Amino acid sequence: MGLGGGWDAEPHTAADIDAAEAAVAAALDSGITAFDHADIYRRGKSEAVFGEVLARSAGLRERITLQTKCGIRLADGDRPGLYDLRGSSVVRRVEESLERLRTDVLDVLLLHRPDPLADPADIGDALTSLHRQGLVRRFGVSNMNAAQIARLQAHMDLPLVANQLEMSLHRRAWLEDGVLVNTPESAANGFPAGTVEHCLTHNIELQAWGALAQGRYTGARGTRQEAVTAALVTSLAKAKGTTPETIVLWWLRRHPARIVPVIGTSNPARIRACRDAATAGPDLSHDEWYALWISARGAALP
Repeated sequence: MGLGGGWDAEPHTAADIDAAEAAVAAALDSGITAFDHADIYRRGKSEAVFGEVLARSAGLRERITLQTKCGIRLADGDRPGLYDLRGSSVVRRVEESLERLRTDVLDVLLLHRPDPLADPADIGDALTSLHRQGLVRRFGVSNMNAAQIARLQAHMDLPLVANQLEMSLHRRAWLEDGVLVNTPESAANGFPAGTVEHCLTHNIELQAWGALAQGRYTGARGTRQEAVTAALVTSLAKAKGTTPETIVLWWLRRHPARIVPVIGTSNPARIRACRDAATAGPDLSHDEWYALWISARGAALP
């Protein structure tokens, strides 16, 4: 999302391509080989500069997993932003992404957000066609609940393989939904009940966007309670000989849902700070994991 310059109509520059190349190199050096895009990021320029990086690097495409998303249309003039998962629109967006990314096939396509007007049978037909043409290998969704996933899956023979949700030590509604049952706090939680369990049951990978919580616990200035949690994160990192970023990501990966964090940063140094999370299993004890959770929520568990 951070690649490609500004969120405007200005064309990307050679410097933007160089920055993208540096970010990709840092990821590969850190054991990260999956790259997540969306057709709207920087109004298409994120995909475009990544495509330039692929064109510069012979053999790189075969070494990575390439994922993108479609279904959001940004505001344009007097037209507000909206969602569009009509089958013909999905096919057109995929063709445009393939052109920008300079590749013949996407490893994974995610539907970015639910479109209330979409016909799941129409979507299913479009995705099946893309697969048969060899343009997309696998499909998933983003920001969808269990019922929406099940309804779409009923119109597809191909399995949905991923659901990308905001999940982090800061955004914990997905976790607390399961423990706030029969408490006054449950009414304010808002997370769709059963979504994590549905994904686990049907072998749908949970991808966590916003996994680093915008740096709240790894250097960014935040609230007093966030500073307390950041100090705990730093202490654990020092004790384990790793980075605060790794501790935050290990906290997600320690959960039995086998969560895959999405690293949103394009800063090479910060990408490299996530290396241990990508290459080693989460070294957090049961009590350490709970200590981070309780500190982040700023209150005892019910």
